[in-house]
Amino acid sequence: MDWFYSHRYTIGIVVGVIFGILARLNMLRTDYRQYPTYPHGKIIHISLGVIAAGLGAVAVPALLDKNYTAVTFLSLAAQQFRDVRNMERQSLSKVDELELVPRGAAYIEGIAMVFEGRNYLVIFSAFLASLFSILFAWYWGIVAGIVSIWIANYFKSGNKLAKIADIEPADIRMDGPDLFVGSVYIMNVGLTDSRDKILEHGLGFLIKPKNRNARVTLAHLGQRQAILHDISTLFGAYRDEGEPSLLPMAKLDMNTGTLAVLLLLQEKDVEKTYIALHRVPVLESAVRMPSEAGINKKKEA
Repeated sequence: MDWFYSHRYTIGIVVGVIFGILARLNMLRTDYRQYPTYPHGKIIHISLGVIAAGLGAVAVPALLDKNYTAVTFLSLAAQQFRDVRNMERQSLSKVDELELVPRGAAYIEGIAMVFEGRNYLVIFSAFLASLFSILFAWYWGIVAGIVSIWIANYFKSGNKLAKIADIEPADIRMDGPDLFVGSVYIMNVGLTDSRDKILEHGLGFLIKPKNRNARVTLAHLGQRQAILHDISTLFGAYRDEGEPSLLPMAKLDMNTGTLAVLLLLQEKDVEKTYIALHRVPVLESAVRMPSEAGINKKKEA
């Protein structure tokens, strides 16, 4: 009987580790932001995924054998993954100093948080696959592993800008030295050469919040910077160091909460930029929900 359970433990651990690694690979993407970098950034995160998968898979036999002391190693793993988050934050902060259009601290914190959280999703996938393999049969472990990957895939990304706001193109116009996107004042441009470049390469958009929560979220400076960085990364920033007048900007209409965005891009394509704006992520650190506060809720009749 002991041999039987040890054999099932081995199968469960193997199945759990496999699905934990598959879950991490499924969540690992090098996209237009080029993060994580290829190949060294991926090697780091895959290695951490293997460690997380092993921890999740081994936790099941430890619990079934009532070896509760052994489960405390999960707390050590949590500390290690927090250190990973700090490492990502520091690395991205250093790189951000060299960006023509920086990510901003809020975006960096969001990326660091995501990479920590995905290791916990790997532990969850490995734990679930291992548990079902040991308690029932290896094929049930495979089913549970597939379901866990689907769940992890669902939680791996957050909301997009299209969910909280309506976006529409807007004209860029100069009123003397004053620059406007739609009716929203952006800045004063003194040099004639800079005005000509802005009119030639600039694109304007109005981002209108759908509710009061979205209005506060769009007012967050970190969310604005994330919009500018993402679009500039996709289509190239038309600027160089030492040219403050050629800086993409996002200014708020304080009366309506509409965010006016001025973009200066190497590839000026209104349709593509319009689609890309809808896909900009909403930063978790920028989300505000004042409507949920007790003082703002309507009193029930």
